[in-house]
Amino acid sequence: MRILLLTHHYEPELGAPQQRWGAMVRRFTRAGHDVVVVAPSPHYSFGGLMDDAEQMRPGSVHRGAYGESVHRVAFRPHTGRLGSRLLDQVVSSLDSTRTVLTRVRRIRPDVIIATAPALPTLFSGALLARTIDVPLVTEMRDAWPDLLAVADDWNAAAVPAPSRRAAVFRPPVLHAAGALMTALQRRSAAVVTTTESFASALRSRGVRSVHVVRNGAHELPGYRVHSPRDPDGELRVLYLGTVGRAQGLGTAVVAARLAHAAGVSVRLRIVGAGAEHEAVAAMASKGDVPIEILGQVPKAQVADHYAWADTLLVALRPWAPLELTVPSKLYEAMSIGIHVTGMVDGEAAAILRTAGMGAIVPPGDANSLAETWAKLANDPSQLYVGDSGREWTDEHANDDRLAERYLSILEDVVAQHA
Repeated sequence: MRILLLTHHYEPELGAPQQRWGAMVRRFTRAGHDVVVVAPSPHYSFGGLMDDAEQMRPGSVHRGAYGESVHRVAFRPHTGRLGSRLLDQVVSSLDSTRTVLTRVRRIRPDVIIATAPALPTLFSGALLARTIDVPLVTEMRDAWPDLLAVADDWNAAAVPAPSRRAAVFRPPVLHAAGALMTALQRRSAAVVTTTESFASALRSRGVRSVHVVRNGAHELPGYRVHSPRDPDGELRVLYLGTVGRAQGLGTAVVAARLAHAAGVSVRLRIVGAGAEHEAVAAMASKGDVPIEILGQVPKAQVADHYAWADTLLVALRPWAPLELTVPSKLYEAMSIGIHVTGMVDGEAAAILRTAGMGAIVPPGDANSLAETWAKLANDPSQLYVGDSGREWTDEHANDDRLAERYLSILEDVVAQHA
């Protein structure tokens, strides 16, 4: 097959979408398929062109790490603010559409995959699929349009409240956006989600041909199995990933303070980048609680942080749509066998409970989180979680099996369109 992938996030950037599609494209090309990727120049998560990406400026075409052809499109430098990021996504989606119509369509793709979380990319995919008459596979990594229902909470700790005019106009705009998204999902040849719960929600709305292809438990260079430290009276808590609005890491900072005030030796380390990184860092800097806030690190350094930690924090805010999502970091943690403190609900909590990989805390509950860490600090034997997590990910989050599943979906879509 000739597969055209439209995405706002791609290697050499670091992040969950980039890892997912790096793993997929590697296996697609290995299976003999031609893959063309259309993505903006690398600029995640800082908003500007990556220092070592001069050869990937807008308009460039280069060969990817797995033999794929990568067409780089324009982007708009952005800040962490929602409006700024949305404008960047719109600019990239418009240039993606132009690039495909003027250059890429000559390859005559058999199928187009348009993947969120950048929503304008999905609409670009829908327009292109109709224009060049190829089937569209829409990939929903997040629970859209459900997340629009909590739009007022997105900026809760990051930016000032919306103006009176925005408060008046936002509800009908969000309603229209949600209706448009549902219509796009219904018209797609197939919709791929990363969780069973969100797939069920889409099916209940009349979306046809919904498939689940979970995120993979990607291997970590040089770190296959976690070895718990010898107890020394201190509990080391690691958060590793996006420091964004959906994670609510301010709760973890508050919990660390509560534990410290109760005489519990807890050291919290937050490693990553995102829209709330500065706000969380500012919050953590107040007081004498041992909290480290670090930026995003290369994949080669991730193992060092896991080796340092006793438990990995996986966190989401208490928003109902997030009960339909599973942070990809959970699979990574389960695959190496490190204890997980899951401040999650819904499907993520169910997976963690089934695998017996750690403790579950209600999202947003700093008191419960502090109490959980106190129990772990006082009884380090709870940090030993065994092999059940690796067994679960071997069955449900193996990259080879996930790619086979994805290719089967694409082949069916192409055959039905012929």
